[in-house]
Amino acid sequence: MTYRNPPTTPRKSATFDDYTLSEIRRAAATGIYDIRGAGAKRRLPHFDDLLVLGASISRYPLEGYRERCDTSIVLGSRHAKKPIELKIPITIAGMSFGSLSGPAKEALGRGATLSGTSTTTGDGGMTEEERGHSKTLVYQYLPSRYGMNPRDLRRADAIEIVVGQGAKPGGGGMLLGQKISDRVADMRTLPKGIDQRSASRHPDWTGPDDLEIKILELREITDWEKPIYVKVGGARPYYDTALAVKSGADVVVIDGMQGGTAATQEVFIENVGQPTLACIRPAVQALQDLGMHRKVQLIISGGIRNGADVAKALALGVDAVSIGTAALVALGDNDPRWEADYNELGTTAGAYDDWHEGRDPAGITTQDPELMKRVDPIAAGRRLANYLKVMTLEAQTIARACGKNSLHNLEPEDLVALTIEAAAMAGVPLAGTNWIPGKNGF
Repeated sequence: MTYRNPPTTPRKSATFDDYTLSEIRRAAATGIYDIRGAGAKRRLPHFDDLLVLGASISRYPLEGYRERCDTSIVLGSRHAKKPIELKIPITIAGMSFGSLSGPAKEALGRGATLSGTSTTTGDGGMTEEERGHSKTLVYQYLPSRYGMNPRDLRRADAIEIVVGQGAKPGGGGMLLGQKISDRVADMRTLPKGIDQRSASRHPDWTGPDDLEIKILELREITDWEKPIYVKVGGARPYYDTALAVKSGADVVVIDGMQGGTAATQEVFIENVGQPTLACIRPAVQALQDLGMHRKVQLIISGGIRNGADVAKALALGVDAVSIGTAALVALGDNDPRWEADYNELGTTAGAYDDWHEGRDPAGITTQDPELMKRVDPIAAGRRLANYLKVMTLEAQTIARACGKNSLHNLEPEDLVALTIEAAAMAGVPLAGTNWIPGKNGF
């Protein structure tokens, strides 16, 4: 009788997992890199790795909804004659018309207005629907200058100079030809149907000294009324924050690598930049070192999903947060109601990220007239407002549990971390200890 070793169970590689193997095969077959939207999908240290310490005996909680917990925020009080006053510290991030459909942009404006917060234009200029339905609108001033004109600068309530995005710090955006409709082409002064790449840097300045001059130019154009934001991708948050402050910014916006994008190389999205959680404490430290914390406001974005994320970010020293991907989901992006349509595109609701193709079944990241009809701006705006309301209530509930009568009174002492990585990034103790990794050289 021949003896045979018993068979072993097939074992797949953690390094060469199924997705990695499929990417190798796709690259070998096509010879081009993969482009997609959204942000980093890999597991990263995030707000879920932090816990809030509610009150007990050593701290006194506030009672339910009967005791006030303030949520308001003023942005741009450093230099602007007309700083922005918002009811909640949750804003809508810049997402362009072109990347998004007209009805989607209108819905963002409607939802933000109902919630007492601001929305942001994005690359490609300001649409009349967006301006008309946004009580507070931030105008993005990007390297591409697509759609930029002094008239719209003056019509905005604030100006955001975009140096970089979290999904692609140091890289430019893409808008493929299938989304360059007649209207998009006209606004961007581009030929219809031709792929467009946005520049990775501004054409008329190369460093912080030039940025200071540019900020002064924008202040003069707007009669020193509008707050000037500077937005950077999360790469070197301490130095970028310090240089933005030195250049005269009223507000600094830092976008971590979980922040989304309409389209860029996946290798860029997954491998360039830092997690949102890792960006906060260095940026706050820069402001504190300069004596500008709370004088120059700090907004963080990239992967903000719920009120707990908001409360934890504010506890770490942030003044406000900004949402993009979550806002699109609230409007109806990746909704299971369109599952059959997603299946026809070779994907499923919750995983669809080919926003650059212009075939979004939800009608949000497309310029297809028939698909856009699926977005009711009024109903979608109400959904966004509902979502923002819930996020705010969740954050207030957490703040009250910590005994705070304002979201802005949350502090690092209210947090502990579940992992060594999160403790080191956030600068708070590992749960059950008083150890902050990296502090005092340990």
